[in-house]
Amino acid sequence: MERLASFAGDPLDRPPCRGCSSYLVEPYIKCAECGPSPVLLCLQCFTRGFEHKKHLSDHKYEIMTSDFPVLEAGWTAQEEIALLEAVMDCGFGNWQDVAYQMRTKTKDECESHYMKNFINNPLFSSTLLSLRSFEELRAADSAIPFRPTDDPPRPTFDSVLSRDMAGYMPARADFMEEFDNYAEWDLKDIDFVDDDSDILHALKVAVVDIYHSRLKERQRRKKIIRDHGLINLRKFQMLERRYPKEVQDLYEAMRRFARVVGPMEHDKFIESHALEFDLRREILRLQEYRRAGIRSFCSARVYERVKRVREDERRKRTMLCDVLQYVHDNRACQQWLHKQAAIDAGISPVVTTITATSSGRRTAPPLNLTGLPGTEKLDEREKELCQVVRLVPGAYLEYKQALLNECRRQGGLRLAQARSLIKIDVNKTRKIYDFLIREGHINKA
Repeated sequence: MERLASFAGDPLDRPPCRGCSSYLVEPYIKCAECGPSPVLLCLQCFTRGFEHKKHLSDHKYEIMTSDFPVLEAGWTAQEEIALLEAVMDCGFGNWQDVAYQMRTKTKDECESHYMKNFINNPLFSSTLLSLRSFEELRAADSAIPFRPTDDPPRPTFDSVLSRDMAGYMPARADFMEEFDNYAEWDLKDIDFVDDDSDILHALKVAVVDIYHSRLKERQRRKKIIRDHGLINLRKFQMLERRYPKEVQDLYEAMRRFARVVGPMEHDKFIESHALEFDLRREILRLQEYRRAGIRSFCSARVYERVKRVREDERRKRTMLCDVLQYVHDNRACQQWLHKQAAIDAGISPVVTTITATSSGRRTAPPLNLTGLPGTEKLDEREKELCQVVRLVPGAYLEYKQALLNECRRQGGLRLAQARSLIKIDVNKTRKIYDFLIREGHINKA
């Protein structure tokens, strides 16, 4: 005997009895020998020994019922199905309506049973965790620089980062302005009527076909952005900088071809060219060794060390060329001449720098933060930093959040990474970076 789940929902959706054509109610009988279409009988027809064509009354049979516990004692399989359908119809959290639809359980019983077995069930949670780890492992094996599972940045409206992301709204996973944003204007006044001529009807159909092609182009562009990870543009550019200059130029030139290949194929193409550049550089280095008569790598290390010393000496001899660039400034010329004389004498040069006061420039006064938006969100040390660096509080808070997010993702942050994230004066970036390090908000990589 096999016990299975019943047919729930509308009684009209249940299968009819083969004998009396009435809708089946549990428990009912299923023939275990007839097939492929099953022979289903109600209990009355089964007790009368109903036979039909190849079906005989002495065939083996199964009792179909859902009156047995599945997840918890006191809850039958039929009630489990009814609970899930009630939650689907009434919505999660409306336990009073769920209990009214079930009619066999109270509000508290429905809520506790659902939360225990379908929300907080460790079996389901472990399954979800295993699926997530599998997806992360599969994404880690690929060469895509941006994984779609990553949370894109959430910049403020009309900020620099928002403009870099082309108006992307992470909360809606869509763009503020679509490609060909006014394509619907050509379609809004079209109305198909019965008395249209054939030419007018064909013209309207052509306009609709053009609109469909524009919709397909929108979806194609979104797919390219999603597959290649172009939403987080700052992170994408930072990952590009790991390549040498030649590969970066190639990456920029070949980016237009990313639309015709997949993300993995495109990145493998770039990485293969990066390997080619490394091989070419190594070949040129070995050819230089061969021209110099070097036959072993031990000699090559000595050659490289002597070559660096020789280049340092050459730079010292050509320092007078640097002096000629400052001939128009008498004070700077005197400084460079003293430096050259000290180097020729074998002592470390001491160069006096020209301060802003001696050249007639005045240092800017501290920024007045009174009335500026965002000042109330800063503590005293942050206010002092903004006054000295002359940075408005709103911009400082945006830069701070960007550095904190990148440090959290990377596990640490270097000054070069901070400068690539914040496109302002490098001295201001260093002061902000040192301040956040000193306050313990971020840590060095």
